Amino acid sequence: MALREILVVPHPILKQVSEPVAKVDDDLRALMDDMLETMYDAPGIGLAAIQIGVPKRVIVMDIARPEEPKQPRYYVNPEIVWASEETLPYEEGCLSVPEIYDEVERPARVKLRYLNYQGEPVEEDAEGLFAVCIQHEMDHLDGVLFIDHLSRLKREQAVKKVKKLVKVVA
Repeated sequence: MALREILVVPHPILKQVSEPVAKVDDDLRALMDDMLETMYDAPGIGLAAIQIGVPKRVIVMDIARPEEPKQPRYYVNPEIVWASEETLPYEEGCLSVPEIYDEVERPARVKLRYLNYQGEPVEEDAEGLFAVCIQHEMDHLDGVLFIDHLSRLKREQAVKKVKKLVKVVA
């Protein structure tokens, strides 16, 4: 396993639409292992492959609380097959938009279909933080960042703040 660099706004790759994965094999599992290690190191609760510069429809997540044992999850070619009309506002942040947090409204519940770590098809329901996180990460697969859900002014301010932050760190 290896740590990968997490790309930050306004990196153009983050706006790219990710390609579906043909099959889950050892190379893809190695990528998912690297993604998980990178996400834990950041630290974060979700990471899409595009955030490390790999335009594949792959997500890793772990929404376990810090005091709970780790519960890594893997999503290959995820799709939402149903979303509730009821929405839930949630303050989101993103490893590709460091130190920026804002409220985004998303469907409160969704039904997902995806392939797991072994390449087996799975269908499951998500609600609460799980629903928010999976929708946030799936947005990445379509080149959408959580700040794209905000007003143009808030989005521009966020990008400007991140550019300044990255210069200070570099």
